[in-house]
Amino acid sequence: MRHLTLVVLLAFAGLLLYGIGHLPERGAPESPPNAAESAVGSPNAAAYYIENAYIDAETPNMVTVTLADYRGFDTLGETVVVFTAGMACALILRRSKQ
Repeated sequence: MRHLTLVVLLAFAGLLLYGIGHLPERGAPESPPNAAESAVGSPNAAAYYIENAYIDAETPNMVTVTLADYRGFDTLGETVVVFTAGMACALILRRSKQ
Protein backbone atom coordinates (compact mmCIF):
# COMPACT_ATOMS: atom_id res chain seq x y z
CA MET A 1 0.00 0.00 0.00
CA ARG A 2 2.85 2.35 0.81
CA HIS A 3 4.44 1.86 -2.63
CA LEU A 4 1.11 2.50 -4.35
CA THR A 5 0.72 5.78 -2.47
CA LEU A 6 4.21 6.85 -3.49
CA VAL A 7 3.55 5.99 -7.14
CA VAL A 8 0.27 7.92 -7.14
CA LEU A 9 1.93 10.97 -5.53
CA LEU A 10 4.81 10.92 -8.01
CA ALA A 11 2.40 10.60 -10.94
CA PHE A 12 0.36 13.53 -9.64
CA ALA A 13 3.52 15.62 -9.13
CA GLY A 14 4.60 14.82 -12.68
CA LEU A 15 1.19 15.83 -14.02
CA LEU A 16 1.39 19.14 -12.12
CA LEU A 17 4.88 19.87 -13.43
CA TYR A 18 3.75 19.06 -16.98
CA GLY A 19 0.80 21.45 -16.59
CA ILE A 20 2.96 24.23 -15.15
CA GLY A 21 5.29 23.99 -18.12
CA HIS A 22 2.41 24.71 -20.52
CA LEU A 23 0.98 27.77 -18.79
CA PRO A 24 1.21 31.10 -20.64
CA GLU A 25 3.66 33.72 -19.40
CA ARG A 26 2.36 36.00 -16.67
CA GLY A 27 0.55 38.96 -18.21
CA ALA A 28 0.76 37.59 -21.75
CA PRO A 29 -1.85 39.38 -23.88
CA GLU A 30 -2.70 36.18 -25.79
CA SER A 31 -3.55 34.19 -22.65
CA PRO A 32 -7.25 33.21 -22.34
CA PRO A 33 -8.13 35.58 -19.47
CA ASN A 34 -6.65 38.53 -21.33
CA ALA A 35 -8.15 37.59 -24.70
CA ALA A 36 -11.74 37.21 -23.46
CA GLU A 37 -14.16 40.02 -24.14
CA SER A 38 -16.21 41.28 -21.22
CA ALA A 39 -20.00 41.53 -21.17
CA VAL A 40 -19.85 45.30 -21.65
CA GLY A 41 -17.68 45.01 -24.76
CA SER A 42 -14.38 46.18 -23.30
CA PRO A 43 -11.23 44.42 -24.57
CA ASN A 44 -11.25 42.05 -21.59
CA ALA A 45 -12.74 41.76 -18.14
CA ALA A 46 -9.51 42.77 -16.41
CA ALA A 47 -9.43 46.06 -18.31
CA TYR A 48 -13.00 46.78 -17.26
CA TYR A 49 -12.18 46.13 -13.61
CA ILE A 50 -9.12 48.36 -13.74
CA GLU A 51 -10.87 51.23 -15.52
CA ASN A 52 -14.16 51.17 -13.59
CA ALA A 53 -13.36 49.92 -10.08
CA TYR A 54 -13.49 53.35 -8.45
CA ILE A 55 -16.43 54.54 -10.55
CA ASP A 56 -18.59 51.49 -9.78
CA ALA A 57 -17.88 51.15 -6.04
CA GLU A 58 -16.20 54.41 -5.00
CA THR A 59 -13.50 52.41 -3.24
CA PRO A 60 -9.87 53.24 -4.05
CA ASN A 61 -8.64 49.67 -3.45
CA MET A 62 -9.15 47.71 -6.69
CA VAL A 63 -8.63 44.32 -4.99
CA THR A 64 -11.39 45.03 -2.49
CA VAL A 65 -13.77 46.10 -5.25
CA THR A 66 -13.03 43.00 -7.30
CA LEU A 67 -13.43 40.55 -4.41
CA ALA A 68 -16.31 42.21 -2.59
CA ASP A 69 -18.38 43.79 -5.38
CA TYR A 70 -17.70 42.10 -8.69
CA ARG A 71 -17.07 38.60 -7.31
CA GLY A 72 -18.97 38.79 -4.02
CA PHE A 73 -21.04 35.65 -4.40
CA ASP A 74 -18.08 33.68 -5.73
CA THR A 75 -15.95 34.78 -2.77
CA LEU A 76 -18.75 33.87 -0.36
CA GLY A 77 -19.01 30.43 -1.95
CA GLU A 78 -15.26 29.86 -1.65
CA THR A 79 -15.36 30.95 2.00
CA VAL A 80 -18.18 28.50 2.75
CA VAL A 81 -16.28 25.65 1.06
CA VAL A 82 -13.06 26.37 2.98
CA PHE A 83 -14.98 26.70 6.27
CA THR A 84 -16.83 23.43 5.66
CA ALA A 85 -13.58 21.63 4.83
CA GLY A 86 -11.95 23.01 7.98
CA MET A 87 -14.87 21.94 10.15
CA ALA A 88 -14.85 18.47 8.58
CA CYS A 89 -11.12 18.12 9.29
CA ALA A 90 -11.61 19.33 12.87
CA LEU A 91 -14.41 16.82 13.45
CA ILE A 92 -12.49 13.95 11.90
CA LEU A 93 -9.25 14.69 13.74
CA ARG A 94 -10.66 15.58 17.15
CA ARG A 95 -9.79 13.36 20.03
CA SER A 96 -12.62 11.95 22.04
CA LYS A 97 -12.15 11.41 25.76
CA GLN A 98 -13.07 7.87 26.73
